[in-house]
Amino acid sequence: MKLYSINTGYFKLDGGAMFGVVPKSMWQKLNPADENNMCSWALRSLLIEDGDRLILVDTGMGDKQDAKFFGHYYLHGDDSLDRSLAKNGFSRDDITDVFHTHLHFDHCGATIKKVGDELISAFPNATLWSNKTHWNWAIYPNDREKASFLKENILPMETSGKLSFTDEPNKVFDEKGLLGSVPFSERVSIRFVNGHTRAMMLPQIKYKEYTIVYMADLLPSVAHIPLPYIMGYDMFPLTTLQEKKSFLQEAAMNNYILFFEHDAQNECCTVKATEKGIRADKLLRLSEL
Repeated sequence: MKLYSINTGYFKLDGGAMFGVVPKSMWQKLNPADENNMCSWALRSLLIEDGDRLILVDTGMGDKQDAKFFGHYYLHGDDSLDRSLAKNGFSRDDITDVFHTHLHFDHCGATIKKVGDELISAFPNATLWSNKTHWNWAIYPNDREKASFLKENILPMETSGKLSFTDEPNKVFDEKGLLGSVPFSERVSIRFVNGHTRAMMLPQIKYKEYTIVYMADLLPSVAHIPLPYIMGYDMFPLTTLQEKKSFLQEAAMNNYILFFEHDAQNECCTVKATEKGIRADKLLRLSEL
């Protein structure tokens, strides 16, 4: 097995929305905002070379939206999905599986591309993975979350004939956040969490002697490790709180490596118990493992 960090670019979101009830005087030290209160965040995917499978976890925002859309999110930087794949010797045609942690636009936007007036899969040889619980949540969205579930990103997955659903644990939702995992491949399992959105999936990977967990939006960045640092975007913040607490205790006890999708500075870290609670320990990159 080999793992590759795939940077697809950077974008900006309101700092207050990203840090929820935490005052700006505190979060500003962690991710300084610009004059419009916007902070930069990464769009970092993970590529897993696992036997004859090449699994891409999330695809970033893509580029098919109009100028007004990108005017809200300030996509910037020199990285792109295609450039990052090519840097590691791959192209979209090589991908066998596209694994979506969830279907918010910044996680699945590049899965579907626009060719003329047609919306088609950007990965012609790949199975596109979601889970049935989250799929139904996304295609029948609530009024608060529907701006993140864009039909042009989601519905063409089904019409492509490439959509498939992962297994799910017997109990997909638990208010205590203590859910089991299901297998995805021999060395990749799936954890389900529900605070950010219903049935978000976190890949947990056995790599060499390490356990790596792709954090998606349970922990967008190192700055979100302290328990009160919960995004305003989360649908069920108290569920996120329970999920973070139980996961971080487990991660500290077992020396997991946390891989961050949105941290513009830090790719991975381990965590440890301190007098103030669980905190980041060693900051590192996949290439160092």
